[in-house]
Amino acid sequence: MPLYLDDQQTMLRDTARDFIAEHAPPSHLRALRDANDATGFSRDLWKQFADMGFTGILIPEAQSGMGLGHVEAGVVLEEIGRNLSPSPFLTTAVAAVEALRGTAHADRYYPGILAGDTIAALAIDERAKFGDGISLTAQRSGNGFRLSGTKQFVAHAHVADLILVAARTSGAESDQDGVTLFAVDPKTAAPDIRPERLADSSLASRITFADLQLDADSVVGEVDNGREVLNRLLAAGRSGASAELLGVGGGAMDLTVAYLKERKQFGQTIGSFQALQHRAAHLYAEMEVARAAVLKAQQLLDAGSPNASEAVAVAKAMTGLATTLSVQESIQMHGGIGMTDEYDVGFYMKRARVLAEMFGDANYHADALARENGY
Repeated sequence: MPLYLDDQQTMLRDTARDFIAEHAPPSHLRALRDANDATGFSRDLWKQFADMGFTGILIPEAQSGMGLGHVEAGVVLEEIGRNLSPSPFLTTAVAAVEALRGTAHADRYYPGILAGDTIAALAIDERAKFGDGISLTAQRSGNGFRLSGTKQFVAHAHVADLILVAARTSGAESDQDGVTLFAVDPKTAAPDIRPERLADSSLASRITFADLQLDADSVVGEVDNGREVLNRLLAAGRSGASAELLGVGGGAMDLTVAYLKERKQFGQTIGSFQALQHRAAHLYAEMEVARAAVLKAQQLLDAGSPNASEAVAVAKAMTGLATTLSVQESIQMHGGIGMTDEYDVGFYMKRARVLAEMFGDANYHADALARENGY
């Protein structure tokens, strides 16, 4: 498969780039932050995403979606990252849509996602660092289950219409089997949700489930065999987060290159200094290698390849490293002024930090790849 976008994907990229740059540039994030916005994103903008068809990219045509793939979803996410646009697109239109695909819950939630009315949250994390262990329990109770335990770093949970919860229905915390995914409606089940601001000004919640009663219809997939659905959710989420990281790194790099061309020192632009040229060239090369890794992972996911999970891990690790390099070099080449609130480049560094941790950081995926290959 060629590692470049085809004509249709390029048209989508151009449309998304123009739309998001106009309606949700970094100044949009700054305005939400300054207003201490309690939602964390613009609901009007989310409706506009739906009007543009973005929310239905991964939803099959038979269910009124666009029936496209992860490459196309990544195109939108890269522009979201480039503009630091606060949006539930990754959790809702990518990860949740993929998790619900082929289940009875799809018919219930897809129409709301398509219309821009539904927000989905992912309750997966339980610790300070992402890990595979799941200790939140779901015990059988009558014809349903009781959920007990906590989840944290759940983006958009405080305004969600759907929370996908990974729980343990049997076995030990580290077992691969014995995991079940549940679709929780927080407006009826009412878990304890406490949102907090993250470094990038986004809102994520700690959720406590204290013997929360759910009926059997809330199960997504099969009881004890939820890893398949969870892995599908994580692959989509990691691929999407990688694409958004590309946008963050690319946006920071664009700001820095522009700064190198306009900032003068000793009577000449600093971009004429060879040392800074070398650093900028190195950064560009690292971002392009990461871009190739992301596109390859997206293509393999769309093709249903058995090698997709490995490619997704490579993409998430490489974009985490490349974007971290991008934002660090941006701060360095801007000088101390880059960390002042007057300049947007500091926002890119903060967003990169949050995205790099989401669904596992570079070290997590490097370790997973090593274990998978027998090390």
